[in-house]
Amino acid sequence: MVKQSSTDHQERLETFLQHLEEARQLQREWMTYGINCVDLYVEDVDADWQELWREDEDKQQTFVESVTTFLKSNDRVAVRVRKQLTDQSLTDIAAKLEKYLSFPEEDQIFLVKNMLSGSLTGRERNRDSSDENNEIELLDLAEGLLKKLAVILKEFGEIRAW
Repeated sequence: MVKQSSTDHQERLETFLQHLEEARQLQREWMTYGINCVDLYVEDVDADWQELWREDEDKQQTFVESVTTFLKSNDRVAVRVRKQLTDQSLTDIAAKLEKYLSFPEEDQIFLVKNMLSGSLTGRERNRDSSDENNEIELLDLAEGLLKKLAVILKEFGEIRAW
């Protein structure tokens, strides 16, 4: 046990000395090159990161637009979703769906089902004997919608298993 402790202390000391030497090297380079020493440590410091960021935002916008286009189509699932959510704009629905796809897969189907039932929009529904059948239909619709979204995601290179 004593050997293990001394080995740990030795490794920590060596790591500390290595970091100290690296800090001294950075200080020497700062004194030699000034602000330009950043070029030695950061790859592609002059890149147009803002334009790349904008491209990522455009890609996200394109996903929402693709989902909106799908929801406008005559696809059986799209028609059922429009019928279920008549009081919401297609763009709002697409934005919510994009948000839900960021959640763990096991939660996505329930989030989509709740959106389709109106639970997440604050509407209250009365419970009756047909609710169980309605729940099954909503789960079926949510599953179908998630499968359609998987096809759209594949177009953007974000392959997810459903």
